[in-house]
Amino acid sequence: MTTEAEQSNIVLLFGDNPIIRIIDALVDNIGNDYSKKDIQEISGISKSTLFKHWDAIEHMGLVTPTRSFGRTRLYTLNKNNKIVKDILKLEMDMIEKTTPMVIKSKAR
Repeated sequence: MTTEAEQSNIVLLFGDNPIIRIIDALVDNIGNDYSKKDIQEISGISKSTLFKHWDAIEHMGLVTPTRSFGRTRLYTLNKNNKIVKDILKLEMDMIEKTTPMVIKSKAR
């Protein structure tokens, strides 16, 4: 279990649930592509939880396939998706808002 100080801004704002953890992991690793197994590992959720929510993630267009090899397909965050664009903007706004607070608290 992560403490509040260790949680990302997205998880703190939207809550610690599987879809948010998947999106947060992909935002933190933007530009990289991953297999479903990799996404499951970097988001810290179980395989069954990933597969329970994967259809919704694909249906909303939050990820896009990048390439395949064998039976493995790789995915990345769909930066052309309006929801993803809004999440990325929100993430940047939250970083700008919280950075001065982090710097001040470390200076004490």
